[in-house]
Amino acid sequence: MFTGTNIQPFENKIWLATPTMHKEELEYIHEAFDKNWITTAGENITSLEDSVSNFMGGGKDEKKQLYCVGLSSGTAAIHLALKLAGLTTNPTARFTDGLLRNQHVFVSDMTFNASVNPIVYEGGIPVFIDSEAETWNMDPEALERAFQLYPNVKVVIVADLYGTPADLPRIRSICDKHGAVLIEDAAESLGATIEGRKTGTFGDYNILSFNGNKIITGSSGGMLLCFDRLAADRVRKWSTQAREAAPWYQHEELGYNYRISNIIAGIARGQMLHIGEHIARKRMIYERYREGFKDLPVKMNSYLPNTTPNFWLSCLLIDRSAMCKQVRSEHDVLYTPEAGRSCPTEILEVLARHNAEGRPIWKPIHLQPLYRSNGFITAMGNGRAQTDAYINHTVSVVDEDVFERGLCLPSDIKMNESEQDKVIEIIKNCFS
Repeated sequence: MFTGTNIQPFENKIWLATPTMHKEELEYIHEAFDKNWITTAGENITSLEDSVSNFMGGGKDEKKQLYCVGLSSGTAAIHLALKLAGLTTNPTARFTDGLLRNQHVFVSDMTFNASVNPIVYEGGIPVFIDSEAETWNMDPEALERAFQLYPNVKVVIVADLYGTPADLPRIRSICDKHGAVLIEDAAESLGATIEGRKTGTFGDYNILSFNGNKIITGSSGGMLLCFDRLAADRVRKWSTQAREAAPWYQHEELGYNYRISNIIAGIARGQMLHIGEHIARKRMIYERYREGFKDLPVKMNSYLPNTTPNFWLSCLLIDRSAMCKQVRSEHDVLYTPEAGRSCPTEILEVLARHNAEGRPIWKPIHLQPLYRSNGFITAMGNGRAQTDAYINHTVSVVDEDVFERGLCLPSDIKMNESEQDKVIEIIKNCFS
C-alpha cells in the first residue's frame, strides 16, 4: 500500500516507450525531398528492405535469401501474409479475397488485436492459444492440444510478446508435423535471437512493425519477410492495388493500398543504423529493474535460456501472495489498498501521479468482447470450460493470470539512471 513519501513528481514525463531519433533519419527525409520521391517508391524503401534483410540474415541457412517488402503497417503485413497462407490452403483459387473463409486459424492469445483482426478480414475464425508461464508466449503444449481438437487447421500466427522470443523451434516443429503454415508476428521483437538466429525468420511468412513505440520506428510502417521470392513479389503487387504489367490500369485480382511511403522508410532506414544501441539500452533498463526489485515479492518478465530478447518493454509480475484485492470490469477497476501488498492498478495509478507512464499487460484476446465466443485452448484442453475453475485457483490459465498480476514499466531509452532509480523507489513504496 502506497502511504505517501517525499518523492516529488517528475518534472518531465517518463514515458513507456517513445521514439529516439538521430541525425540520419532527417538526412534521408531531406534526400527524398531533394529527389522529389514523395511517394510509395524510392531509394529509402529499397535501402530499408536491404538493410533489414542484411541485419536479419538468412535464418538457419545463411545462403538462403531473405526477401523483405516494406508496407504501411505491421497489420497490413499480417493481412498479406494470411492471403499468402490462404493461397497455400486453396492452391486452385483464382481470386485472392476471403481465402480463409470459415477456416479456423490458431493465434497467440496474449497479444494486441492487430495480430488477430486480419484473420477476420480474410473470413477466418480465430482460435486463441494460451501462453507458457516462462515467456508469456504461445504454449507449444497448448498448440499441440489445439491440433487434437481442430485437426484441419492449416495456419498458425505466433507473436513474440514484449520483445521476448516464443519457443519458435518447437512451434515450428509442431506446425511442420501438422502441415500448417506458420506466420511469425515479430512486431515487438526485432533484434531478438534464439541461439543466434533472429526472430522474424522462423515463419513461412514473418512480420515486423515500425510503429512509433517500437525498438526502431518510422512513425508507422511495417514489413513482410519470407524466403520465397515469388511470394514477396506477389505481396509487392498486392500492396500497390494489384496493378498488372500493362500500359493502362489493369486489375485482375484484389489489391490494397499497403505499400510503405518513401518518407516513412527514410525514418526507419536511419533508425536501423542504431538498432544495436537501442537494444543495448533496453537491456540495461531491464537489468536495472531486476536488480532494483530483487527484495520485492515480484519478478520480471522471463525468457528461455537459449534466447536473447530485445527487451523492448520491461514488465513486472507481482507474486500472488503479495496481491491486494483487485476487480476489473470491462472499463473500470477497483482495488483495496493493503499494507505490504499491491496490485497493477495501484502501481500504475501511483506512477501516473508522479508523471510516469506504465501500462497494463495486454488483455488476453479470448477475454475481449469482440472475440468472447471464439475458441480458447490451454495445455489442458478447452480453456473456456476452465475459466470458472481458474477463478477458484484450481486450474491455471496463464494469460488470465499474467493479465491480473502483471504490468509494463516505463522503458523509454531516454530515461536516465536517476530517473529509473526514482521509478524503482516509487514502486517499492507501493509495497510498504
